[in-house]
Amino acid sequence: MSADDGRRLRELRELREQNRRSWEAVVPAHESHRGDLAGFLRRGGSTLFPEDLSLLGGAESVAGKRLAHLMCNTGGDTLSLARLGAETTGVDISEQAVQSARRLSEETGILADFVRSDLYDWLERTGEPDFDLVYASYGVICWLSGLDRWAAGLHRRLAPGGRFALVDFHPAAMMLDADWRLANDYYSGGEPLEADEGVGDYVGDSDGGLTPAGHEPGVRHFENPEPCHLFRWGLGDVVTALAGSGMILQTLQEYPYANGERQFHGMRELPGRRMVPPENAPRVPLMYGISATKPV
Repeated sequence: MSADDGRRLRELRELREQNRRSWEAVVPAHESHRGDLAGFLRRGGSTLFPEDLSLLGGAESVAGKRLAHLMCNTGGDTLSLARLGAETTGVDISEQAVQSARRLSEETGILADFVRSDLYDWLERTGEPDFDLVYASYGVICWLSGLDRWAAGLHRRLAPGGRFALVDFHPAAMMLDADWRLANDYYSGGEPLEADEGVGDYVGDSDGGLTPAGHEPGVRHFENPEPCHLFRWGLGDVVTALAGSGMILQTLQEYPYANGERQFHGMRELPGRRMVPPENAPRVPLMYGISATKPV
């Protein structure tokens, strides 16, 4: 590794460390809105959306598998996957998020392992068990400082024949402002974007879309004191990185709706917490899903 490469890796790590600080600040606000999530899960509820399970191969394909949930946040989806019979590990950069996930596991009696780690450090660990399934979802790609290194890590941690599943918000939607007007260039190349406002209280702003156990008013008018750094990747960037790692693309789907989040003004909520544009807005892809497998 050249001196310039080493310096760049250190700079990117510091950006991710700043992002960790921003997440530590916002997690309590997010948690304040989630209602009785432990009771909801104990009663058999699930925080997963149909697209999540479809990309993983269906609920029956999860049972009995070793599954890693990357960037798992506070663990609702991780524990919903564990309830289906997976031996589940959740990984997140935020200590606050991991502690919340561990409490949720204890309160529900649903077993899962939760690891606090920089994602790249975890992906590059050696001498640990491989996983049959690796999953990541909803607002994850924008936090990745490098896609080739990420994809190589996924390939490393998957067992031969294993599957990676991703569902995320579509970069084409990021070209629009809150009123559905074209306002931004298409995301590509990992161009950094500094957000002085930090990670926002999108759980509170979802008005129930991200709180299947019931929405609580919780923290109001949250302002994050810690800025954050996003990375603008296009859909082609993601697919190319996965293919370049040696994985085989199985599915690429685009969805004209968003699960849970009200990204724009006037979004209409359909059953299942599915958010669609107002009738006079253009029909554009708001999410995409990918599944890819590691060759045997």
